[in-house]
Amino acid sequence: MTAEASLRAHLDAQARPPGSLGRIEDLAVRLALIQQTATPRADRATLLVFAGDHGLTEDGVSRYPSAVTQAMVSTLLAGKATANAFARAVGAEVVIVDAGVDADLAAHPALVEAKVRKRTRNAAREPAMTQDEVERALSSGAEQAAAAIERGAEVVVLGEMGIGNSASAALVMHRLALLPLADCVGVGAGHDAAGLAHKLAVLTRAAERSDATEPLEVLRQFGGLEIAMMAGAVHGAAERNTPVVVDGFICTAAALVAIRMRPEVRDACLFAHRSAEAGHDRMLKALGAEPLLDLGLRLGEGTGGLLALPLLRAAAALMSEVASLDDVLAGRI
Repeated sequence: MTAEASLRAHLDAQARPPGSLGRIEDLAVRLALIQQTATPRADRATLLVFAGDHGLTEDGVSRYPSAVTQAMVSTLLAGKATANAFARAVGAEVVIVDAGVDADLAAHPALVEAKVRKRTRNAAREPAMTQDEVERALSSGAEQAAAAIERGAEVVVLGEMGIGNSASAALVMHRLALLPLADCVGVGAGHDAAGLAHKLAVLTRAAERSDATEPLEVLRQFGGLEIAMMAGAVHGAAERNTPVVVDGFICTAAALVAIRMRPEVRDACLFAHRSAEAGHDRMLKALGAEPLLDLGLRLGEGTGGLLALPLLRAAAALMSEVASLDDVLAGRI
């Protein structure tokens, strides 16, 4: 009997109708397979919020200026962002990683200084990163996941902060999910129709600049430092048999890079929710992923990933804490 078959047999033997908990049973099996144990746990979770700025903002792809990235990082470090509120609600650690914020950030206990450079280059005009910068970002992301796991995290949740990163993610999706660019571009932080049209025009110029399709080269040409670090974090967590909860559109683009580089890490990824951002559903389908939640979210910061944590904890408890029907009928409870 395979490990998966054994786990499903264990669930089917519990004191309830087999299959009565639907996708929660599937989630319980996934957790057990990822952690390689019949008693998975998801009590201790760390949200890693990777922050970086994008040269694409020079061409007006976002409604907001890059300075908002620094402001929101400061808000996260002050514990006053939405992600902080949700993390407190579900009992998760929050760590902010400076991947490439276009500012010098003051030291803070919750901040990891991992800046590769101050923001990427403008991908509409030149490659966003050098090969060395991509490799450093991937390596650093893996290190951040490893550090969280060494501190006791049983689950790693991906989050991001970076004005312009939905534009970068759309380009990554376009090339790695093999979809028309127009199907990948959405309103991001709140474009109106004119802003969306301008964003698409800028990204069309960027796409015409390079025909890259290989994952590392797509990341170098169009990616963001925070996107590269998140891809590395997927690799780092998967290597340590730790589930990675993937948040929304930008985090999924990072997971797409990670999976195209190393398909085996797909098994460690749990997709938290279906974002309201245009293109996210198509990207999930390209990955064969069925998200846990569908709440119309499009904030980012890891908020959707945090909201999915109670489902993981319930699934883990299901696997290890529910009596078998045989024990119930024999009076052994």
